[in-house]
Amino acid sequence: MGEIEVHALRSVSLDIKRGQAIGIMGPSGSGKTTCLNLIGALDRPTDGRVIIDNLDITDMSESELTTVRRDKISYVFQFFNLLPVLTAYENIELPLLIAGVEEDARKERVDHLISLVGLAERAEHRPDELSGGEQQRIAIARALAKPEGSASSVIVLADEPTGDLDYNTGLEILEILISLTKGEGGTLITVTHDP
Repeated sequence: MGEIEVHALRSVSLDIKRGQAIGIMGPSGSGKTTCLNLIGALDRPTDGRVIIDNLDITDMSESELTTVRRDKISYVFQFFNLLPVLTAYENIELPLLIAGVEEDARKERVDHLISLVGLAERAEHRPDELSGGEQQRIAIARALAKPEGSASSVIVLADEPTGDLDYNTGLEILEILISLTKGEGGTLITVTHDP
């Protein structure tokens, strides 16, 4: 079979200010996830530039992109992507552990975040012991778990974050995402096919 060239995005210019919460809507296959992957430094554009926080990431090395993703980018996925062998607390703590944050600072940050999402009493539960809405709240807390100083510039990319939830839980999750991201000084970009 021959290759078919697909242009997922063409002539796109997007300028998002720090602290904004925006939604990108469109049908399946319209390039929403591709857009997030470019902003999130997971994909590279074949043409054009991607600039995040005054950093042109287009031609960065993989090592440099890893640092940008670790310090500035967070994902919230439709299917949560929590590690099943870790507790809710440990899932939130993991990015801080990987970033080398000291134990006392990690504990303080995780305690703060798990309280913000209203699940302190569920900290020792594994994902299979949590409802879908609770798992998504833990995923949001994990997305905001960044090293000291970088949390205020974090860009949260939410790819269909309510797609696997009922309508009311989905609304609650969107409210939490917007409130926490803005409250923590971050920026929220969410994509959905639902209005």
